[in-house]
Amino acid sequence: MKLISALRCLALGCCVALVARGFGQDLASFEKRVTVKVLPNGLTLIVMERPEAPVFSYFTIVDAGDANDPGGESGLAHMFEHLAFKGTKDIGTKDYAAEKVALDKVEAAYAAYDTEFRKRVGRDPEKLKQLHQAFLDAQKEAQQYVIPNEFTEIAEANGASGVNAETSLDATQYFWSMPSNRLELWAYMESDRIANPVPREFYKERDVVMEERRMRVDSSPIGRMVEEFLAAAYVAHPYHRPNVGWASELSQFTSTSAISVR
Repeated sequence: MKLISALRCLALGCCVALVARGFGQDLASFEKRVTVKVLPNGLTLIVMERPEAPVFSYFTIVDAGDANDPGGESGLAHMFEHLAFKGTKDIGTKDYAAEKVALDKVEAAYAAYDTEFRKRVGRDPEKLKQLHQAFLDAQKEAQQYVIPNEFTEIAEANGASGVNAETSLDATQYFWSMPSNRLELWAYMESDRIANPVPREFYKERDVVMEERRMRVDSSPIGRMVEEFLAAAYVAHPYHRPNVGWASELSQFTSTSAISVR
């Protein structure tokens, strides 16, 4: 599924819950405060009102997690979670049209480097070095159009707290709390990153994910044990893949392959 449309299509199984924390309510009272609305694209909104405080909390559930990763690309759902904070065509960029051209150059440079790197016979070390430098230069050129962390900063500048996300075996969740008078801003930002995600800083974020794996699994005896246990327990089921992905597959992700996933 193409990255530009992936989150949009995944929204078909998405559930957004605007809830406030509280206790001491009976089921009948709770049901009266709940409104359910299904949009034409299938996205389901569940709203539960509690007017005690001028804030709202939301929870977006995307019906795709680690078990939905394609064969050979474990960790891709988790990678999409990270990319969702990189912004959109309007957020996180100084000039998207120019950035798009630069990102295409990054992909071309990486493809050339990767092709030479994968040669089993006749690999030219000097050429490989030059191609790698060309890839780094292309990344640097694309980076000049990026406004780092703008998506999160916009949210937090408008009172958001607890901005975060997580990827589980069967779903990906996004959440934060915000003043109630910023509900429309949230709706715009959340829908924009679902409909118009941009794979900017892709390889930088791939390195972040690989470091996360080293911390959670490779450098953790318990993490390693759990990974080995699940791999043995679920031989044929997708649950046998680690939540963060296999290192050998994570290192092979490209923006092009992620976009082309179906």
